[in-house]
Amino acid sequence: MSIINNALSGALAAQTALQTTSQNIANLQTKGYTRQGVNLAAVAPGITSKTPGMGVEVTGLTRFSDAYKSQQLWRAASDQGLYSQNQPYLSQLEKVMGDDQSSISAGVDQFFKALNAAGVDPTSTPLRQQVVTAANAMSQHFNSIYNVMANQRLSIDQQREALIPNINADINAISRLNQNIIGAAALGTNVSALADERDQAIDRLASKLAIEVIEQPDGSRNVSLRTGQPLVIGSQGSVMSFRQTNSGAVLNLDFNKNSFDLDDSAMGGQMGGLSSYKNNILAPMQQSIIDMADQLSAKVNAQLQAGTDVDGNPGIALFNFNAASTTGMLQIDPNFKASQLAFSADGTPGDSANLQSLIAIRTQSISLSSIGSVLVADADTQLVGKLGIDSQQNQALLKTADTIRQQAEDDWKSTAGVNQDEEAVNLMEYQKMYQANMKAIAVANELFDSTLRMF
Repeated sequence: MSIINNALSGALAAQTALQTTSQNIANLQTKGYTRQGVNLAAVAPGITSKTPGMGVEVTGLTRFSDAYKSQQLWRAASDQGLYSQNQPYLSQLEKVMGDDQSSISAGVDQFFKALNAAGVDPTSTPLRQQVVTAANAMSQHFNSIYNVMANQRLSIDQQREALIPNINADINAISRLNQNIIGAAALGTNVSALADERDQAIDRLASKLAIEVIEQPDGSRNVSLRTGQPLVIGSQGSVMSFRQTNSGAVLNLDFNKNSFDLDDSAMGGQMGGLSSYKNNILAPMQQSIIDMADQLSAKVNAQLQAGTDVDGNPGIALFNFNAASTTGMLQIDPNFKASQLAFSADGTPGDSANLQSLIAIRTQSISLSSIGSVLVADADTQLVGKLGIDSQQNQALLKTADTIRQQAEDDWKSTAGVNQDEEAVNLMEYQKMYQANMKAIAVANELFDSTLRMF
């Protein structure tokens, strides 16, 4: 009977191994699936038994997971999310601001070209009208670029708001799966499928935020922000939201009745990328456009008011600047007439001394918040140049992040991924094991029948 018992245990063990192998093969293309293997151990004979043993048993299933490689995978996801969110906005702004027709430089150049052309005959109405037209076009160039930035700002805010429900859903999924894994493991149930689902939730969360993950003895995983604030501890999860204040929206985290205000620019992942671009690139660039429009219009207006028009009247302002305006921060007074351009310095018809002072504004300095003091003629070019450097740097970092993520995925697959050839070998080996044990049972039956026939 011991032959039958041993062979039966071997057949059952082979059957479990075949089931495990078939599960691996079935999930060959399943994203995030971690391959499994059986742990076999010989059953020792009893204390007084003279038999070689009592067969084999399945002591458990191994989930081929490497914690270090998983951590690398999640860190790479955070970096990839960080730089991938910036690049579309950088590319759009770089393209618009660097365009030969729509850039601020094009508008400023056309305005000063019109002033230079008016120097041929300062009393010419068509030449004066050309200056007003060019001034209006320059205003529209400023407004157009500013509106692109304002729309980006709105889009970023909407995108950040849209991330919050997804972040909270991932946090809730991880805490729920932690609870299920702890409960299932206590009953001796295989938790590999639950662990795979949890790892995928962590990976999704890692693409949105830079996180740290710590494995616990009970099988749960604690997740925190890289800055230290807890997201998931055991079966308890946090809730993230934007809290509105007088100075704007503030990212907030609530965990176990404790509330934390977060620096969203330091969050990493998609959330950190969006916030970093908004606060560190877009906002300074937008303020520089405001500074440029404000100071250039103020210089032109002040110079015009220092001269006299064709009728000998004191000059009046050409531009209206209002950064809070919803119709355009830089506008031409709709009632302004070409004859009111104060090109004369002393009131003499044909005098262009004040016009020359207007032309000289192009070589005067203005102060922009993002790059400091620059010439009017060079201001936009330097802004575009700085933007180009930021864009190129982000592209390089994104390319590196993509490469690291791909390498991390390959490393993870080398341990946790299903190898078709390896599983095919296992399938044949365990099939042979099953058939051999069934043959042993058949031999034992024959011996048993022979013994019975003797009587």
